[in-house]
Amino acid sequence: MGETQMFTTAIAGVMQQVGAFALSAEPTKEPSAIVEFFQYAISICPRLFEGLKLTLAMAVCALALGIVVGLISCLFSISRFKILNKIAGGYLSIIRGTPLMVQATFIYFGLSAVLNMSIPSFVASVIVLMLNSGAYLSEIFRSGISAINKGQMEAARSLGLPHGVAMRKIILPQAFRIVIPSVTNQFIITLKDTSILSVIGVSEMMKQSQQIIANNYRAFETYAVVAIWYYVLVVILTHLFQLLERRLATK
Repeated sequence: MGETQMFTTAIAGVMQQVGAFALSAEPTKEPSAIVEFFQYAISICPRLFEGLKLTLAMAVCALALGIVVGLISCLFSISRFKILNKIAGGYLSIIRGTPLMVQATFIYFGLSAVLNMSIPSFVASVIVLMLNSGAYLSEIFRSGISAINKGQMEAARSLGLPHGVAMRKIILPQAFRIVIPSVTNQFIITLKDTSILSVIGVSEMMKQSQQIIANNYRAFETYAVVAIWYYVLVVILTHLFQLLERRLATK
């Protein structure tokens, strides 16, 4: 049994049990409506799971690249060179001052037209999410570095360590441990932001739901099921990240 079949079978089993419980516990004048909803939710699970895989792929790729971009931007912002400060400041100002949807359409449609080349929607989505998450991660990393006692850097320099080595070996490892909760929270934000990227044709969960609605016109039920999927996914990830934080706190 493949990954998709296992996931959809598990979701179907849960929904069938919940539907049976609802019917047996609180019989209503129209019990068929509840049964019909759960049957419909089960029937669209395979389509939504295809979108879920793309959603997770975009979020993971974007956050991994966003960490690199955010760290570079953070180091630029705390650099002694004013030109680097200005570059970081301009980047943060542009990204934080424009909506994600505008950034997505600019890169996918505008940049493609200027470069006279087609940018795949997945690539454009990862670039947008990378730049967006990188801007916020930059501030997160900067706050983590600021939380480290300045005396540690001074002690490292007094022992003859170059600034870069002291930053890499002493300051950054401690800062990363401090910002783990904020980074995991940014991952969840990025995950939810992927729903906006259906505007450029990425077949993630929101786009899949729109295609389903175009075929059967059942907008209320479809969006309700998608909302449940997002909620369950966020709850699971939140608990996993909390376990990770507690484990790292005990080390």
